[in-house]
Amino acid sequence: MVWALALASLALVSPARQAGVMRGGAAAPSFVNAAVARAPRDGAPRVHMASCAKLTEAAALLDSVDVFIFDCDGVIWKGDSLIEGVPAVLDMLRKAGKRIFFVTNNSTKSRKGYVGKFTSLGLSVEPEEIFSSSFAAAAYMEQIKFKASGKKVYVVGEVGIQEELDLIGVPHIGGPADAGAQIELKNGGMVHHDPDVGAVIVGFDRYINYYKIQYAQLCINENPGCLFVATNLDAVTHLTDAQEWAGNGAMVGAIKGCTKREPVLVGKPSPLMIDYIVDKYKIASRNRICMVGDRLDTDILFGRDNGLRTCLTLSGVTTEAKLLSQENQIAPDYYVGSIAEFAGAGVKA
Repeated sequence: MVWALALASLALVSPARQAGVMRGGAAAPSFVNAAVARAPRDGAPRVHMASCAKLTEAAALLDSVDVFIFDCDGVIWKGDSLIEGVPAVLDMLRKAGKRIFFVTNNSTKSRKGYVGKFTSLGLSVEPEEIFSSSFAAAAYMEQIKFKASGKKVYVVGEVGIQEELDLIGVPHIGGPADAGAQIELKNGGMVHHDPDVGAVIVGFDRYINYYKIQYAQLCINENPGCLFVATNLDAVTHLTDAQEWAGNGAMVGAIKGCTKREPVLVGKPSPLMIDYIVDKYKIASRNRICMVGDRLDTDILFGRDNGLRTCLTLSGVTTEAKLLSQENQIAPDYYVGSIAEFAGAGVKA
């Protein structure tokens, strides 16, 4: 029921913003075409920089918010390093009766895997508080009743996607098993692909190679009706705390380039996960939800397009100079150096 509502909301977008047509002439699932720029709901220009203010009175924001949704990479941690001040802030919010969720575009782990990461960093988080794009991909496949098709999924990605597919009983191939796969280029050389693959899911893959790209494009281009699903389109990501690394946008881009197909996007800024959270937890007012993230084009866009308050943290990929530049077309309601600035705000329970 929850995912039906999420999909129904996506079906209301204009045709220009829907995903393309599938091979064989069948209508593609009515998800937003991630490659098409989203217009603000009211048609007004997206940025009003006067309304983008550095948060100086945290209590004013925190007292007017019931639910905080945090991105993980660049907000809670960088690579495997916890960002300073995070434990105290989360404890303070919980004691104040705030509901907390973690919504991440990183698909390398399942919800179970993320519980392990939180625990390793000394944070106590329940599985129900975590929404990853690997979970969103599996939930989408469940919603469209992919299992009933008898088809398989080819995974370009890591174990997170596979573990979530296992939970819903959808067969899959690829993933880490193809990490060392090689091709032999000689006369008559070819990659044989499985004609029973009915969907290709592309998530972040540290071990992507030419074989995986070739296999994915063969499935999409040659298997009638094969779906192309992307967990996210993030340009860069945090693998370590030392620098930025190429994100899943690079993996998706490689396959877009050889298929000329736009993927079904299930991660941020798609509304899929927020619609699920709002319905499942009976949240009455989206205006009392605050999305806190380090990315303008995913986290803040996700919040703005879905009627949430937004707070950008500069502890991740976005600098203050980039935020305030004339070229930026996406503005949060507030921004902070890190969520450590929420601490000591005297939040009312």
